[in-house]
Amino acid sequence: MSVAGIGEFGLIDRVTARLPQGAACLLGPGDDAAVLVAPDARVVASTDVLVEGRHFRRDWSSARDVGHRAAAANLADIAAMGGTPTALLVALCLPADLDPAWAEELADGLAAEAATVGASVVGGDMSASPTLTIAVTALGDLGGLAPVLRSGARAGDVLALAGRSGYAAAGYTVLSRGFRTPKLLVEAYRRPEVPYPAGPHAARLGATAMIDVSDGLLADLGHVARASGVGIDVRRGAFEVPRQMRDTAQALGVDPYSWILSGGDDHALAATFPPAVVLPAPWRPVGRVVEGGGVTVDGAPYAGPAGWDHFR
Repeated sequence: MSVAGIGEFGLIDRVTARLPQGAACLLGPGDDAAVLVAPDARVVASTDVLVEGRHFRRDWSSARDVGHRAAAANLADIAAMGGTPTALLVALCLPADLDPAWAEELADGLAAEAATVGASVVGGDMSASPTLTIAVTALGDLGGLAPVLRSGARAGDVLALAGRSGYAAAGYTVLSRGFRTPKLLVEAYRRPEVPYPAGPHAARLGATAMIDVSDGLLADLGHVARASGVGIDVRRGAFEVPRQMRDTAQALGVDPYSWILSGGDDHALAATFPPAVVLPAPWRPVGRVVEGGGVTVDGAPYAGPAGWDHFR
């Protein structure tokens, strides 16, 4: 069986039947557009795209895994603005010979990840394409708070991180070398564990700037430094290397801090806070904001790549 065999509308029926709707959705899939509640009168919106062979491989990840990853990449952006995700719109470009079961399992992963924050998949589009592509738009609510921008960091602020760093990058390296263990790292690549509640929590604490770490900690902090007109110094010693990562790095001949400092796909949240703020878990200090510009590690420029670049 293929998606061409059941047709566009048959596939839409099969996929949408697997998408329960959350409280924010007044009207879900089935009409020209969905209708959502917007109690804040502002909507946070972000979009991201995953292309097979560039962002995921079907021999490395199940369709459900890819659904979790696609949803997480977008939901994390909403959290990084200090918002709470409410809905996802998903556009699928599928090869005509794809098994419909793959698309159904993808929908299960999307719906399951969205459900972790009370959001739902409310609509989208489908088209035939030789390259499997998943484009996701996330919507969210600020809950009456001001959005946390990249441009608010000030010298003297504390740099803090919520979530994991380096796990997914280590998992990617393991998979690219033809291995499937350790499970902790491989699963971190397949399904990121995003600290979604930490985003709105940071906004309530008075975070001055925040960003989703998707392309690498140093690279993404570079966006904050440029937008804020400041320098950011990261403390290497603030990051503990877990045993599985340390052992894997030694076996593969890799510096584990290259994963931690420049690896992406964990979708941790990095934020800056005024120094007087007491940081509760899961936030932990990992550096500081300084005068000047750029990102340094222990006061010195970082010698390796800062992170992922889609065009390199």
